[in-house]
Parts: sequence; structure tokens; C-alpha cells
Amino acid sequence: MYDAMAAVYDELMYDVDYEGWFNYIEEIFDRYGKRPKSILEMACGTGNLSYYLARKGYDLTCFDISNDMLSVAYNKLKDFSNVTILNQDMTEFNILKKYDCVISICDSINYIIDKDELVNTFKRVKDHLKDDGIFIFDINSHYKLKNIIGNNIFVEDREDVFYTWTNSFDEDENIAEFYLTFFIKDKNGYYKRFDEDHMEKAYTVEEIIDLLKKAGFNKIDSSDFLTFNTPKDISERINFVVLV
Repeated sequence: MYDAMAAVYDELMYDVDYEGWFNYIEEIFDRYGKRPKSILEMACGTGNLSYYLARKGYDLTCFDISNDMLSVAYNKLKDFSNVTILNQDMTEFNILKKYDCVISICDSINYIIDKDELVNTFKRVKDHLKDDGIFIFDINSHYKLKNIIGNNIFVEDREDVFYTWTNSFDEDENIAEFYLTFFIKDKNGYYKRFDEDHMEKAYTVEEIIDLLKKAGFNKIDSSDFLTFNTPKDISERINFVVLV
């Protein structure tokens, strides 16, 4: 997952304001009266949020399932002595350490399409949190995956990258499947093609809350992304704050 795409991932995500995302997380800490020192970041990808967490001085452990993504992250984070980078899977990670905070951003949770596996992930999060810990994550909303992304085709033509993004949405399973075809220009000016297939589960807020409760969490807040407002029916990204 994201293996071949790792080399161009940051270029494709050029419009994501990771520093703004970091500032939003810092605001969450303030609102909930948290002063974490240690943070575990799940599915850190190429380390875009990790960079800002590391720069702030948090004792940061970040992991991802893709070694290729981690290679890119390593180049961003190698100069920070307060960072540990691991290759682990969200559904079965085990680090033998407890943290003040666990974070997962950029709809990584939607990639866990089996509800039992998601409960298991949430249980592992709980096991890795200290008694006064906080868990922060977001999802692509059901509305976004079904009505905006699902059954649509997107095309982007950039100087060194051309890609098509063809999507389908299974209303019975509430799963969006993404078929991505990339043409990447190499140093000789030739274009190399590669394809990736991704799936995201469309969860409702109520489903996520129910699965968190099954994992043993009870203090759960949800909000429209980058705000602290109640999610709307047309919210595209929803943020969750979960307290131990």
C-alpha cells in the first residue's frame, strides 16, 4: 500500500497544510488541558505531520506499514534525536511502551475496512495510552466517500506526474475503491507507469463511536475537521478526540 506511490506522495499532497493540521492538534491539547510529552503517531506516511511534532520537541514514535513511505519519512526526520521510526501495522502494532497521546491523521483509519480489526486497533491504542492519555484521529466521512469520491474520475496533469484516479462505491459494503494509474517522468525524460488499488471503508460517526466503546473508550467527542463544531450531514472530514 502506497509503496510505488511513496516517491511522489508529497508532490501529490502539495495542497495539504500539515503545519495548520499540527496547529489544530496543538489547539486540541489546549482545549482538553493536555500537555503531552510523548506521542505515538500511527500510519505516519512520509512524515509530514511527524516533522512538525518532532520540531516542537515531543518524544515521538511514528510507524507505518510501508517501508517505502518510511524511507521518505526517515530523510525528513533523521536529524531529530527525539524520533523513533518503526515499521508496524495499525491492526497489530505492539511497542511495549505507553504514551501521553496517540495520533492518526489523513483518514488512515478508513483503510481498516473490517470492523473487528478496527476494534482491535482501538484496543491496541488504549493499551498504549497512559491513564490520562488522549487519542486524536480523523476519517473521511461517509458522505465524502459515497458522494464526492465514489463513482467519480479525477485526472491531474503536473509537470513530472500524470495520474488518473477512478473510483467506485459499493453501497452494500460501504467501501470506496480507488484505482490509481500514474505516469512518472524519470531523469532521462521517459515516463514510467505504475498502478495502485486502494480501499477505504465509509464509517458513520455513530459506527466509529460504537467501535470505540467496544474497545473500552467512553469519553468520545467528534467535530467537523479543523473546528470544534458538531459534524454536519455534508461534513467531508470528521475529527475524533478520545480520552482514557
